[in-house]
Amino acid sequence: MKLVSFLLIYAFPILLTGQNNSKKTIVTADQLIQSIIKMTGAATIPNTVDVIKEGDLSTPVNGIATCMFATMDVLKQAVDKGCNLIITHEPVYYNHLDETTQLENDPVFLEKKKYIIDHHLVVWRFHDYIHSIKPDGILSGMIDKLGWKNFAVKDNPNQFVMSETTLSGLLENMKKTFPKNSFYVVGKPGMKLKNVWLAEGAPGSGQHIQLLERNDADVVITGEAQQWETYEYARDAVAQGRNKAVIFLGHINSEEAGMDFCADWLKTFIKDIPITFIECGPSYWSY
Repeated sequence: MKLVSFLLIYAFPILLTGQNNSKKTIVTADQLIQSIIKMTGAATIPNTVDVIKEGDLSTPVNGIATCMFATMDVLKQAVDKGCNLIITHEPVYYNHLDETTQLENDPVFLEKKKYIIDHHLVVWRFHDYIHSIKPDGILSGMIDKLGWKNFAVKDNPNQFVMSETTLSGLLENMKKTFPKNSFYVVGKPGMKLKNVWLAEGAPGSGQHIQLLERNDADVVITGEAQQWETYEYARDAVAQGRNKAVIFLGHINSEEAGMDFCADWLKTFIKDIPITFIECGPSYWSY
């Protein structure tokens, strides 16, 4: 049994193609997860949030769904597609560590948990390790979606140097990528720019401000921030006549393409299990 476990984890891509075409190899959620972590090439991350949120690790996996958030709609689509391992980038139960003590009697939490249990799903968060891929897996997906690969600065994939444009021109181009979504913007529409930094997700106002302090940063594009932090710093910078701007895409818009990338990446070494990306889209709509 030890030899079998070793082979499943360390020779995973070979086993999934099957040594005997008449008999498919059964792979559990735990074996898959350990193989995925190994393939990231990252060192063990202490106190990682990348743990099972619901489900039994010994569950045989029939199909894999990757997503940004494992929303009720995403879970239902996954079941319809025959996927029972849900790989989500962000929390399941509304806070970073999925603490549920205060939700013990909450009907929304209870219904979601019941749905997962009733359909024998395994939900695993893939946050710290996908960000540890070289280059960052979430960032890679976003660069592909934006079409900015040729603008990326060597050895710094978060930095982009473009042909000179205006803030309005940049926004018009980005609107083609995100036609259904609105952006929050701090900056003068006509400001000229060419140096753009992408700080996907919610890295915090400290990182936003560090980037805006740089001479080679005209615009910082990020997911979200508390409005009394980065927003106000950027507003003061603009009022002082500095050539600075911030574009807030929304957390999901700024990272979701990374989980589409994740599905394609998984397919490079998982061969006999169906894998699909399920889009959750923005949490809200704009009026």
